[in-house]
Amino acid sequence: MKKFLFTFLLLFLAFQAFSQDVVSGTVMNAADDKPIEKVHIVNLNQVKGAVSEEDGSFKLQATVNDTLYFSYLGFRPIKVRVTNDWLKYGSVKVKMTELGIALEEVVLKPVTLTGYLEIDARNIPIYENNRYSISGLNAGYEGGDNSASAVSRTLGAIFNPADLMHNIFGKKPRQMRKLRQMKEDDEIRNLLRNKFDRETLIALLPLNEVELNEILQRCSYSKDFLRSANDLQILDALSGCYEEYRVLQRN
Repeated sequence: MKKFLFTFLLLFLAFQAFSQDVVSGTVMNAADDKPIEKVHIVNLNQVKGAVSEEDGSFKLQATVNDTLYFSYLGFRPIKVRVTNDWLKYGSVKVKMTELGIALEEVVLKPVTLTGYLEIDARNIPIYENNRYSISGLNAGYEGGDNSASAVSRTLGAIFNPADLMHNIFGKKPRQMRKLRQMKEDDEIRNLLRNKFDRETLIALLPLNEVELNEILQRCSYSKDFLRSANDLQILDALSGCYEEYRVLQRN
């Protein structure tokens, strides 16, 4: 009987340890208390995502002391910590503040076509960022052009791992494992697909924007890619860099 009770107690404790709570709430505009639809909410600890409904309501898997990151275009992103009271008493109201954004004047310069293919082809800017694939690694390298220097940069990135990402990746192995979790969560992928500001990536990972750009440049991604890629493309590129780093470390 005692063995049965002991086994039951162990199973109960294990179930409690692995069970997850769900927090709920409503996202509102701090200026007028109107609900905000399609706010992206990310649990930074568990790397889970959700989106607010038409009435501003949301539900997300979380436990005590997890940090939730709220972001929406035109509003200041905020972080909210999950407390015991939140889990105990249910739904809360999360208010976001609008950002005042001053748009600078943009001058569009049209490309004048002459009708002669050879001339027009030289006038239209074309960006070529060739990728150099090396057998045994998970992805290729973007040299920026097909010059000999591009190949040299690629080979340098391969054969000098200690000079590249060790200072960042090597010191943060646990945090970098979040990359895989981020790639597996559909809500986070959908969020990043429509973002270009890197804010959510920086909130999820122990990186600032300078470090993030430096990693990708050292992995031979071009400045054109860094400037034009959405956050999901940056995530996939960063994940590829990390996997290559791990291969080099094992070898």
